[in-house]
Amino acid sequence: MMHAQLLSPRSRIFDHADPYAVSGYVNQHVGNHRLLMPRAGRPLASLDHRKFASLDLCRISYGASVRVTSGALDSIYHLQVLLRGHCLWRGHGQEHYFEPGELLLINPDDPVDLTYSDDCEKFILKVPTRLLESVCDEQRWGYPGQGVRFLQNRYQLDQLEGFVNLLAMICQEAEATEQLPKVQEHYAQIIVSKMLSLMKTNVSRVSLGSSSATFEAIADYIARNLKQDIDSETLARQARMSLRSLYGLFERNAGATPKNYIRQKRLERINACLNDPTCNVRNVTEVAMDYGFLHLGRFSDSYRKQFGELPSDTLKRRH
Repeated sequence: MMHAQLLSPRSRIFDHADPYAVSGYVNQHVGNHRLLMPRAGRPLASLDHRKFASLDLCRISYGASVRVTSGALDSIYHLQVLLRGHCLWRGHGQEHYFEPGELLLINPDDPVDLTYSDDCEKFILKVPTRLLESVCDEQRWGYPGQGVRFLQNRYQLDQLEGFVNLLAMICQEAEATEQLPKVQEHYAQIIVSKMLSLMKTNVSRVSLGSSSATFEAIADYIARNLKQDIDSETLARQARMSLRSLYGLFERNAGATPKNYIRQKRLERINACLNDPTCNVRNVTEVAMDYGFLHLGRFSDSYRKQFGELPSDTLKRRH
């Protein structure tokens, strides 16, 4: 069976053990959750676990129809592969019965609600958010301001080309007698790159340094990262061009310096938000600080020059 290679008994931590003991260990190493057990019977749980660079690899079965719930995972992603049995997932007003060979992806801000069948066994890969950030940086992909989100949360493993073999290779490497930290780090980067290229995400994989680093690509990068601290040096580095070339590109396309262009786009975004009744704004100060305007007097002045009124007037008008 294709899953046989995803961790072997050499990684066994618990064998036919108390599910609450296994759950306690999982809370410590894999992600915070609550375990709801059936009232009757004495189920026996098993767990294999390995740390691998900044990843955690885990194979788990509870031996009973347990329900696992948790708030958002915060700074980690969970990739779960169903090996045996069934697992009911509930979320976003939907539910889905996962079958062997299916993969579930849980974003850091997704609550978790899973019900295992008695014979359910799954493989879990825990990925920290900072690893996705560093891979995007490394590949010069546009890292979204709100963080990476997987836009589709379930896949058939056999649709993801080469992915299961890569998982198996990582498990094998994790169980190797001699642990090689450098090799592990490379593998961790590869698996995350593979996830970002095979699965649907909000990451723009047009590298600013590729031949299509047109003004449009840079403008798109700015639009996606308006709340981040973007300066000309960062843009030039991302676009792999000199500062002088960057200034020339902005002069030709926008008639402004990169700094002024970014400020203008931030003001436009704030104006759109203040005008939009569905945009949640408590006050002008909050939205200005959100976009990096720390000096409120200067902000109001720039806003008035661009839109002919004070930001507070725009906000008042929409009520």
